[in-house]
Amino acid sequence: MDLLERHDTGAVAHLKLNAPERLNALSDEMLAALQEQIDALREDRTVRAVILSGAGKAFCAGHDLKQMQQGRQNEDGGKAYFADLFARCTRVMVGLQALPQPVIAQVHGIATAAGCQLVATCDMAVAAEGTRFGVNGVNIGLFCSTPMVALTRNIAAKHAFEMLVTGRFADAAEAQRMGLVNRVVPAETLEAATLELAENVAGKLGPAVKIGKEAFYAQARLGTEEAYAYAGEVMVENMLWRDTNEGISAFLEKRSPDWNQ
Repeated sequence: MDLLERHDTGAVAHLKLNAPERLNALSDEMLAALQEQIDALREDRTVRAVILSGAGKAFCAGHDLKQMQQGRQNEDGGKAYFADLFARCTRVMVGLQALPQPVIAQVHGIATAAGCQLVATCDMAVAAEGTRFGVNGVNIGLFCSTPMVALTRNIAAKHAFEMLVTGRFADAAEAQRMGLVNRVVPAETLEAATLELAENVAGKLGPAVKIGKEAFYAQARLGTEEAYAYAGEVMVENMLWRDTNEGISAFLEKRSPDWNQ
C-alpha cells in the first residue's frame, strides 16, 4: 500500500494521503512521498491540474506528534531534527505553490495544524459539509507558527489570530466565509465537485495557466505600481504566443480554438 496514492484522470492528477490510521499525518515518510510527487509533477506536461485528498475519516491532522516526540530523544533535545522537519515541510508547501499546475484540496473530516496549512497552501479548496479546520497546536503548548504563514495569506488577520491563539475549530461554512475554501458541498458530492473544478482548469491553455499562477503569487508580494508593471510584462509575453492569438481569433470567429499546447 502506497503512503501517497496517485492516479490520473485525463489531465488531472489525483494525490491521496493514504495513512488513515494516523489521520494522514505529515510524517517524515509522508513529506518525502509528497516531495517526490511534487518533483515529478513539476516536469509532467500532461497534467494540468492536481487534486489533493485524504483517505479515511480525515483530510490531514498535521504533523505526526509521536514521531516528533521520538525526535526529541536526540542528544540536542531534538533541535536539529525539528529544524530539519520544518524545513522539509516548508519545502513541500512552497513546492506545491510553485507547481505549474493549480492544486485543489479536496477536504473532509478535519484539517488541523499542518493539515490546515496544507489546505491554505493549495491554490483552491473544496470542502465537504461538516469539515472542521483548526490551527490548534496552542492547545498542547505548541503555537502553529509555520501553519500561520499559509493561513495569514488566505484569511483576514483577526480571524487567523483568533484561530491561532484560541485553538478553536472553524466549520466548513465559516471557512468559506473567511476565504480558506472556495466551495462547500455535500459529502456525497465532494469528489465529483472537486473533479469538475479540476477539469474546468485542465481544459484551459496550459501555458497560460502556468504563467498566470506564477504571476498570481509574484505580484502579491509587490507594491501596487510594481505589481502592475510586472503583470504588464507577463501579459505582453502571453499576447505574443501563437496559441493566444489562435484563442482570440477563435473567440471572435465563434469557433473552438485549435491550440498546439
